[in-house]
Amino acid sequence: MAVKTLEDLFLHALSDMASGEKQLTKALPKLAKAATNPALKNAFTAHLGETQGQIERIDQVVDLLELKLKRIKCVAMEGLVEEGAEVIEEIDAGPVRDAGLINAAQKVEHYEIASRGTLCALGRQLGYTEAVKLLKQTLDEEKSTDEKLSMIAQGGANEEADDAPAARKGKKAA
Repeated sequence: MAVKTLEDLFLHALSDMASGEKQLTKALPKLAKAATNPALKNAFTAHLGETQGQIERIDQVVDLLELKLKRIKCVAMEGLVEEGAEVIEEIDAGPVRDAGLINAAQKVEHYEIASRGTLCALGRQLGYTEAVKLLKQTLDEEKSTDEKLSMIAQGGANEEADDAPAARKGKKAA
């Protein structure tokens, strides 16, 4: 796709976002299944519902602006999803894996926050006021999900991982 104008860039970013969200709908159930911390499982499950709503919002933006999404693959999300899969494959179930899943999920959220913020800025520049309102809802949800993940980590998940026997192995006595 040749990007020559801000409109082209907006469409490219929106198409990329749509691809990323669809990839995420396939990854989130796997993350939820792999998590052992109940709050983390619930966060992944809740975010799946939000993500499905975010895809619907993209469709609303497309209809509102009379756009046709480009068939592209979000390679950044593909890599982030792969990192989550590696955590599942390489770390035994338990608190250490949960800490790794939080890390992988927050990388996704930070990517989404940056992408959505840029898309909102482009939309404002182009005068897409109603579309920006929809996109801002998604941006706010991503920020909220990131905060929830931080709270889960700080609320004991990382502490549980630190107390795990394998984690203690490498620590020196104080």
